[in-house]
Amino acid sequence: MTQARSYLAIDLGAESGRAIVGALNGKQLTLTETHRFANSPVRLNDGLHWDVLRLWSDIKEGIGKSSSKIGHTLNSIGLDTWGVDFALLDKNKSLLSNPFHHRDERTDGMLEEAFKRMPRADIFANTGIQFMQINTPYQLLAMVLQKSPLLDIAKTFVTIPDLFNYWLSGEITNEFTNATTTQCFDPRKRDWAIPVLNVLDIPTHLFGPVTDSGTRIGTLLPSLAEETGAGAIPVVLPACHDTGSAVVAVPALAGNQDFAWISSGTWSIMGVEASQPVVNEKALGYNFTNEGGVFSTWRLSKNIMGLWLVQECRREWTRQGEELSFDALTQQAAESEAFLSVVDPDYAEFLHPGDMPARIQKFCSDTNQRVPQTKGQIVRVALEGVALKYRLVLERLEELTSKHLDPIHIIGGGTKNRLLNQFTADSTERTVITGPVEATAIGNILMQAIGMKHLGSLAEAREVVRASFEPEMYEPNHTADWDEAYARLQKVMK
Repeated sequence: MTQARSYLAIDLGAESGRAIVGALNGKQLTLTETHRFANSPVRLNDGLHWDVLRLWSDIKEGIGKSSSKIGHTLNSIGLDTWGVDFALLDKNKSLLSNPFHHRDERTDGMLEEAFKRMPRADIFANTGIQFMQINTPYQLLAMVLQKSPLLDIAKTFVTIPDLFNYWLSGEITNEFTNATTTQCFDPRKRDWAIPVLNVLDIPTHLFGPVTDSGTRIGTLLPSLAEETGAGAIPVVLPACHDTGSAVVAVPALAGNQDFAWISSGTWSIMGVEASQPVVNEKALGYNFTNEGGVFSTWRLSKNIMGLWLVQECRREWTRQGEELSFDALTQQAAESEAFLSVVDPDYAEFLHPGDMPARIQKFCSDTNQRVPQTKGQIVRVALEGVALKYRLVLERLEELTSKHLDPIHIIGGGTKNRLLNQFTADSTERTVITGPVEATAIGNILMQAIGMKHLGSLAEAREVVRASFEPEMYEPNHTADWDEAYARLQKVMK
């Protein structure tokens, strides 16, 4: 019997990071988590930052623990993170400053400033990306307006996974799927959107060549190989954007393109897998995005605030001295009155960290609705709002693709919230299939296997997912109450 091949996925999310070893034996993939660590932003006097040096220490610890645990040499290592955030390197390829967090307030007002320089429609025509103030151009524009000296010193722009891949291998790359999230990239030219960068006074010399997912870029640097005890293992670019890796792990049947997917977590991202980017007036009007996938696919999708609302509520209640688990809060929500009020999870005031329960209550008051009082009521209002927003996005996806999308595959950590899964089926009147939970790490691992020539295609990778992980099914129990609540959502969004 042949020994299973082992791949290490370093998966960094907005809340936590994990080192997960995937053992692939034929069509069976098993996962072993070897290290888990928090990913908390740090507020300094100039704003909110990612603590990338602490994350780097945890990445190294994860490599060392993984190498010692499996008892034989890893076949490769791959890393994925969130999108849009970036670091700047100087002429010596040294990190210039701790990267800012995308929820930092410095981007307030930057969309409006950008539109003074280039019309919204022209930016979309050049990038195909939805407009959110967290996007890379508006972070960079804030630096331009602040006359940041970093832009004068910097020689190289790297997204967050590109930074860590450089520290792993010594090779500077701009991995394709993550580059496409920035709104600095032209999906039709498959190159940086120079006209947008120029009009925003963003230095174009910072942006280097783009590298495809599945590329082997080198091996662990000798000092790192020795420090971790892992040896000179290959470093492979998976889909370095976490959603790109997660969608690889959607257990869709080969040949079925008429499904929708939701990557559910702090953010929810809902979309379809498309063969071409959809860059037209309707996609602009609906503020949809076109992000690169693997094997020449595109993710036509939209960000939805997702479980961020519940996470921030829990954080505020903990700060007040009442620490409850997510399971306990979800149970309280399940026992609370349905459709007490309706919130738009993407309301601008919900974006930044803070007192989310009070913000949800204020939204309900300001829109002349009943105000939720208990923790269960507040969480239920948030979860119903997310499910109703899924329905809106699904309808628009079907309009843009001229397809009836069924089923909906939900992947990622948010699949653990079974109440939201059922709400999604009820709201959309679609069968919901959930799993795998660790979709991002699984997709990361499978892209490594493809990069190492151990698997041959996306269809083969998804066959492994179906053979290895049992999904859960949710059938819709749609009622007229959902239709009435949906009408209320559309009203409060106006």
